[in-house]
Amino acid sequence: MSLGRRRRIGLLGGSFDPVHMAHLALGQAAITALKLDQLVLIPAGHAWQKGGNQADGRHRLAMLRLAIASLPASTEASHWKIDEQEVNRNGPSYTIDTLKALREHYGPDDALILVLGSDQFRNLDTWHDWQHLLDCAHLAVTQRERVPLSDLPPDIEKLLAARGTGSLPDTPAGSIMFFRMPPVPLSATQLRKQLAAGQPVSGLLPMGVEAYIRRHGLYGTGTPETGQD
Repeated sequence: MSLGRRRRIGLLGGSFDPVHMAHLALGQAAITALKLDQLVLIPAGHAWQKGGNQADGRHRLAMLRLAIASLPASTEASHWKIDEQEVNRNGPSYTIDTLKALREHYGPDDALILVLGSDQFRNLDTWHDWQHLLDCAHLAVTQRERVPLSDLPPDIEKLLAARGTGSLPDTPAGSIMFFRMPPVPLSATQLRKQLAAGQPVSGLLPMGVEAYIRRHGLYGTGTPETGQD
């Protein structure tokens, strides 16, 4: 942590179904751009806007643990952690509930920074109780694939005009900022299709994740091997 400022906790949610290299690239870009002291990965429980997940929560958690273990020492992998509350929660996963719980956990002083792709940000006004997200955290947004950060929906433009800032302030919550990351044209949907079709996915998944998927027969890769964790 830098002297003279509060601790910065990045929050990166998603289905992670499966976790892939673009997720890790986004996390590392956020750590660097936002000078995060910690990055918390939050796998969704029931992804209500997506109609549910392909893989059970226990598998997605196991793949995330493998992904973090695969990070090179230069990425300061010890700064990455997993929060399991949404996987363990009954019913839909609402981000506002997660942010309230994390604010209670970390206390009033730490800066909480919810990391979003441009696709999520454009869709923000469809989220449950979205108007109160900034009461709990900052929003840090980056362009994802070809989804632009221009011509936003009117309510999002209004929010950005009121709360947008060029850099992250030294406050616990309340602002929106943009940051850049290298483009990584990769999606979990496409990966699941490739896995089901038996197509190669070399270099697209963190070390150990493909083997885990095939061992457990996830995403249409076959029958799980018996006697395996």
